[in-house]
Amino acid sequence: MSWASLSAGACAVLATSDAREKANLSRVVVSWARAEKPPLGDSLPGPRPARPDRPELLPPNAVPRRRLSRGTQGRVALLHALAHIELNAIDLAWDILARFTAVPMPEGFYADWLTVADEEAIHFLLLADRLAELGAAYGDLAAHDGLWQAAERTSDDLLARLAIVPMVLEARGLDVTPQMIERLEAVEDPASAAILKRIHDDEIGHVASGRRWFDHLALERGFEPRATWQEIVTERFRGGLKRPFNEPSRTKADFPADWYEPLVISIQE
Repeated sequence: MSWASLSAGACAVLATSDAREKANLSRVVVSWARAEKPPLGDSLPGPRPARPDRPELLPPNAVPRRRLSRGTQGRVALLHALAHIELNAIDLAWDILARFTAVPMPEGFYADWLTVADEEAIHFLLLADRLAELGAAYGDLAAHDGLWQAAERTSDDLLARLAIVPMVLEARGLDVTPQMIERLEAVEDPASAAILKRIHDDEIGHVASGRRWFDHLALERGFEPRATWQEIVTERFRGGLKRPFNEPSRTKADFPADWYEPLVISIQE
């Protein structure tokens, strides 16, 4: 398979509705792009990616929560929610490559986001396979659309997209995933815990990529990066930043506490 440009390949993934097909095609486009080094092109994605008919999308506070236990229901609910996040993350990775083609970026930016797109696809497939082992499938439970709504609010500016998606949403994943791993280990599900460990470790790199290219673009525009990030998050991210933070993992991603800790105070005030 081949496409006229990287952005055309990105749009092909975004236009694929079946979840597993989307994840598999994501990996195919990544392999093709790494081998062929196509031009970026100027194919533009639509406002929303194609998605399967299921799961039903509800407001975040309307999605039922289940207690984690040695039974399958709670674990299925957790893994299903994470699979939904990873499916969104596949689309977010390709959208950043296709939506902002008018903003010239170094080759390393595109290489980094190909890695993100590949790893998000791997994460989804690992979770989907684990759900199947537990007698379930992606789409069986309701989910919410909050992640793509955040993407829509940053569709006008690459700097804002970098500020919110990797540096807020993915960084939040670093904060909450270790507790999920502990809970899965406590209910004797090492297979699911191992998948979450893989996701957590990969997400450190994703946050680091966001920080690296946010700094690059902010400085290119003549802005001080930390203050600019704080300003964008205050203006564009609904709900505010919440403790606790996983400072060791954030530090590995070159994302120090003096960026986000002051923002928690200013938002809560």
